[in-house]
Amino acid sequence: MTDEQQNPEDDLRTRLHAMETKLRRMKEQRNSFNEDARRAADSRNALQEQSKEIRESIKEKLDEQKKVRDQAQVCKAKRDEIQKQIRELINQNKGRRDDAKESKSVVVQLSETIREIEKIENTMMTDGRLILETENKLLKKLKVLITKRDKLMPSVEEFNMINIDIGDMDGSIRLLKSEADNAHQEMIDFHKKADLIWEEVKPMLSERDFLRAEADRLHAAYVTCRESANEVHENMQELINQANELRDEMKAAQEERIKVIKDHNQSVKDALKKPSEDEEMADSLASHLLNSGSLTLGGALNGDSSSVKIKSTRGKKQSRKLGTARGKK
Repeated sequence: MTDEQQNPEDDLRTRLHAMETKLRRMKEQRNSFNEDARRAADSRNALQEQSKEIRESIKEKLDEQKKVRDQAQVCKAKRDEIQKQIRELINQNKGRRDDAKESKSVVVQLSETIREIEKIENTMMTDGRLILETENKLLKKLKVLITKRDKLMPSVEEFNMINIDIGDMDGSIRLLKSEADNAHQEMIDFHKKADLIWEEVKPMLSERDFLRAEADRLHAAYVTCRESANEVHENMQELINQANELRDEMKAAQEERIKVIKDHNQSVKDALKKPSEDEEMADSLASHLLNSGSLTLGGALNGDSSSVKIKSTRGKKQSRKLGTARGKK
């Protein structure tokens, strides 16, 4: 086979080898991206689990703080109500307020209102994910609740428990002031306790925010690695399709080459056959000789007495004479 016939196939084989080498490198690169993505996902999940535990601890602390703040609000409301009574006495308002007092459900309503106010305040103070629209809604709701709380406080029966002696106005005022001071001190103590709880919460919030930021960073890294791996995989698929097309082209060229060699060998074999090995040629020659009417056997020259000439007697019948030959006398 000539060089011109070999070169195209060699070129295809070289290109295929280059594609396979590139595919191996791309596969290693894709696997590397996938491994990086897996490590980033594992680290992200671990941080998210830690963040979940911290959020649960923060919630427990904030719930505890909320209860303390609620107690402080009750003390504050009691103090304010007592101070109001003191002002009434000072203004020589000798009559009590209308005996038609609110039922106990008002106290429950006030407590619920105070808790809701604390909840909104804590949310606005601790949740850094609030968007402007949500924050505005919370502010509007907070204003409504504060107005409701201020309307309920004067009507709460719990804050009007001190009996006032009208005949001893100064003694009643001193008693009220003492009760107001006690309520105020209780309120301060509860707020201090709540502040101590908040001091415990603050580092937990910082750690939560740090873990959240790290988890977000690792998630972004995971997404980037996965996208890179997918991009390399898509390029691999395209290159694989090209390699398959090249293999089909090589296979077709090889089949064509085999067919050419086979046809060439068969033509050479046919050309080298002897007449005796070719039945078709032998039958043709025999038929030709028989039709020519004569056939000379042997290698003698013309005129040689030893040569035997056979003539065709086809169509003629020679008679045979019967009798004995006479010998010499």
